[in-house]
Amino acid sequence: MTLLFTGASGFLGKNTLPLLSKYYQVSTLGLMDIDDYNVNISENIPELKNRYNVVLHAAGKAHSIPKTEEEVKDFFSVNLQGTKNLCKALEEVGVPDSFIFVSSVAVYGLEFGELITEEHPLTGSSPYALSKIQTEEFLDVWCKKHGVKLGILRPSLISGPNPPGNLGAMIKGIKTGKYLSISGGKAKKSVLMVQDIANLVPLLAEKGGIYNACDTAHPSFHELETLIASQLGKPHPKSIPYFIAKLIACMGDLVGKNAPINSFKLDKITKSLTFSNEKARKELGWEPLNVLENFKIY
Repeated sequence: MTLLFTGASGFLGKNTLPLLSKYYQVSTLGLMDIDDYNVNISENIPELKNRYNVVLHAAGKAHSIPKTEEEVKDFFSVNLQGTKNLCKALEEVGVPDSFIFVSSVAVYGLEFGELITEEHPLTGSSPYALSKIQTEEFLDVWCKKHGVKLGILRPSLISGPNPPGNLGAMIKGIKTGKYLSISGGKAKKSVLMVQDIANLVPLLAEKGGIYNACDTAHPSFHELETLIASQLGKPHPKSIPYFIAKLIACMGDLVGKNAPINSFKLDKITKSLTFSNEKARKELGWEPLNVLENFKIY
């Protein structure tokens, strides 16, 4: 079985490619010289050499807050137009049996909530969320038109060695002693071990469908802080009361978006945001790895 893997040189790809190679003969497409197809699909239609049984489309723009209109457009150029260009290339060599798209729980547009299911409306309004929503919609039409089985993964916060995003920022803060726990770190977050994406690919390729992807434990900030501090050989971060954090956040509101903390960021830290993985577990027979048992920072 052959698989075309886009975005294989990123964080997700580096941690899943060795596992996927056990299931498939993998070709990679991305921006690095080591990729089998070195092409920027946001600007060009790649010239593929072969038809592939499965496509795993993980290439995309994320982990940044746009500051200009041009940066806003980049999300749609990379995530939406890049997908359209990829699909045009697939039509030239023969469409795959299955197409798996790595989307995001950001499509729900929620900052807090518990055990959110795939049935929740897609109300995400950020450029990142909107670009993912529009890409999902495009792929739904394209796959139906060409008889391709579509699988959409909506991962939560992804963990693994040297993770990007918020988890990477937490590790850096604890390592440098510049991280403060707030109100005991009671809020819970859904997290996904990066390896689980590779474990889900063969299941999705066979069945298709839309699924949240996250662990079942939904660790608290306190549990994540404790785990990271232990692996770094650092003491557990000091905790400050909520009312002190709120005062600091209000001052941050006056400074603007570049403040270390503001009311928006405080809400994200102190309110739980978890997603349900029940559908994937029941329909795909998938059991996610426990993040607190498997996460290693390096």
